[in-house]
Amino acid sequence: MDKKTIAIARKTEPVDKKAAVLTAVSRDVDSELEAMLAAWHSATAELEHSHEALREEVRRLNAELEEKNREPARVDRLGEVGRVAVRVAGELHNQLVPVSLNLSLLRRRISDDPIGLNILSKIESGITTVDATASDLAQFVADRHPRWCTFSLAKLIDEVLTPLATRLAAQSIDAIVDVPKAQSIRADRNMVRQSLLNLVLNAVDTMPDGGTLTVTSAWTDRGLELEVADTGPGLTEPIRGRVFEPFFTTKSSATGLGLAVVHRMVEAHGGYVTAMNCPDGGAAFTLCIPGHAMKAAA
Repeated sequence: MDKKTIAIARKTEPVDKKAAVLTAVSRDVDSELEAMLAAWHSATAELEHSHEALREEVRRLNAELEEKNREPARVDRLGEVGRVAVRVAGELHNQLVPVSLNLSLLRRRISDDPIGLNILSKIESGITTVDATASDLAQFVADRHPRWCTFSLAKLIDEVLTPLATRLAAQSIDAIVDVPKAQSIRADRNMVRQSLLNLVLNAVDTMPDGGTLTVTSAWTDRGLELEVADTGPGLTEPIRGRVFEPFFTTKSSATGLGLAVVHRMVEAHGGYVTAMNCPDGGAAFTLCIPGHAMKAAA
């Protein structure tokens, strides 16, 4: 190699090293930029995900807040509907009393008219149904706490069954009461009376061609249990599952509120009511008043 070639090589060598250094630096910068961009994209994606999650949570909280804000208004409306229903039911009952009295007077006037008496009986039946509907509705929507008192259970049962003696005889229904004379209960007397009456009427309706109505009571560790049993057709599983639902009925002339009223009144006492089929046929409804029942009269 001549001196000229060596000189050119010496001049070129630093330039190549500088270019190599610049290239390496450029690569490092590019790598750092790529890493920074990747980190930026990752952070941006994470931020967008968090922002969307936050917006979803805000929407959920707003929906819950709106629902909670609507709840008091809904309760107020239901309360007002209940108060109106009680007033309407009471007024309807008051208007039906004189109508029933006038129908009784009319029955005496047309006692020799079989066709007229038949028509009158249908009118009276319709009025009785309307009156029962008004009574059930008033009882169902009424929101009151039990008025506790101690009373004889046997006397209450007699008070319920005595007015029904004529109907029981007409349908060939035998009534059996197995309740200790000394047994007392501490509860709301009117509520228990209405519950017992509804259960008895329900049992009687299932035995149009005769049968046996049995009312028993027993002290258990759960409280005082009062059972009303019949020898009717019993309950199918679908019916037994819905029997205490408001307005559910299998009878064309019933309100569907009688057993719902029983359920509500017993729950007001902190108790419960059950429905089951008897081993020998028929159905039995048992209501329990826990903690407040007493084994013997005070």
